[in-house]
Amino acid sequence: MTDLPFGFSSSGDDDGKDEDTGAGKGGAGGSQNPFGFALGGEGFDPSAGLDPSALGQMFSQLGNMFSGMGSSMSGPAAGGPVNYDLAAKLARQQIGNFTPVLGKETAAVADAVRLAEVWLDDVTTLPAGISKPIAWTPVQWLDETMPTWKGLCNPVAAQLAKTWEQNLPPEAAQFAGPMMGMMTQMSGMAFGTQLGQGLGQLAKEVLTSTDIGLPLAPEGVGVLLPEAIATFADGLDLPAQEIIVFLAAREAAHVRLFTHVPWLRQRLLATVEEYARGISVDFSGITDATAGIDPTELFSDPSKLEELISSSASFEPTTTPEQKAALERLETLLALIEGWVENVVTQALSDRIPSTAALTETMRRRRASGGPAEQTFATFVGLELRPRKLRESSALWLSLLQASDVATRDKVWEHPDLLPDGNDLDAPASFIDRMIGGTSELDSAIAELERSLAADADATDTDATDPTDDPAGPDKGDDEGGPATR
Repeated sequence: MTDLPFGFSSSGDDDGKDEDTGAGKGGAGGSQNPFGFALGGEGFDPSAGLDPSALGQMFSQLGNMFSGMGSSMSGPAAGGPVNYDLAAKLARQQIGNFTPVLGKETAAVADAVRLAEVWLDDVTTLPAGISKPIAWTPVQWLDETMPTWKGLCNPVAAQLAKTWEQNLPPEAAQFAGPMMGMMTQMSGMAFGTQLGQGLGQLAKEVLTSTDIGLPLAPEGVGVLLPEAIATFADGLDLPAQEIIVFLAAREAAHVRLFTHVPWLRQRLLATVEEYARGISVDFSGITDATAGIDPTELFSDPSKLEELISSSASFEPTTTPEQKAALERLETLLALIEGWVENVVTQALSDRIPSTAALTETMRRRRASGGPAEQTFATFVGLELRPRKLRESSALWLSLLQASDVATRDKVWEHPDLLPDGNDLDAPASFIDRMIGGTSELDSAIAELERSLAADADATDTDATDPTDDPAGPDKGDDEGGPATR
């Protein structure tokens, strides 16, 4: 993990101590006071710190300051762990001018998806999943995918906020109590700012709704973004029509998978939540980070409060073994999805579109390097959406297909326990043997059970017609047809 969530970094240096105020480790409040304020009690000197009698006035000033910061501080979205209203506004600003989708572009997308679906029908048992092919502008992508981003970001932001509150020393918690609501709003703004900047960049560069490996569009919707595709095509010396059909086939294959494998979408989101639940923060640098803060400056100078929020660089989230395992599962699952899509698209198009091999390699490099998708997501969530073993995954699916058939390959998606793991990607032979051998062994076991049941039934019928038990004797049994012939 190269980036830490919401701009966290491992830097803990702080050059902002004010020795004149005595607010360092040895100043008012001591090492147990992370804010460096004199918190009252025995020996409290109002001139050395915050005068409690002035709290009302200061909070009033702070409220006025917040009220002047615009509607981004209010509304339902501002009270959560991430200010999504602010994120959306900043993302739209970063998107800037964009070209509206033309009617002919929407028609071209529909035609490309329709053609791709027909070709995919020949190479997979999963039926078509797109009921509405559509072309989106970057702003439409932003608006339509925001619900999924909320589901991905909320667990991480909420866990960071919870960890912050739970780790405040008692003295700091007592002082911060009246401020926690405002601090929550400010942290929501900070997270919203980073999210908005990331999504604004991403909206201009994604080619389809599944371009980063996640199902971002509503169910049954297949999306291509003409403006980004045009930019993408400018760097390739390939026919534009072939590029559009190729991308439509990738989108259609992704949607088939997410539509007809009901557990897959939830598994992806649950893995992110599992990662978020394990977040913990090292607060060893909190005293140094806040020791030089003058409380009066917090209320008179809005930039000081913003600086306090941004000082989160000192609070480094630690990665637990459970989080590492969740990250590995996510990377493996993304690789399996990408490898399967590559496999079926290559099967469907290689004999029909000459540039399939070149486009496949281009997409491999684009996904393997992460690009803007990985950089954006890693910055504000702390996870890399990089299918690290994409080539291994593609080779596994191809080997399984060559050793069996399309039905056996696609059967792997019927249950999450059937999926290969990271070790299987490194050594696919054992996985393929399990899939092929497992099917044969299961069939043999069922056949053996049927033979055993039939033998038991024969024995029961024989006992029922035994002459020693039947008063009518064998003639009676013969008259009624005797034991059934098998």
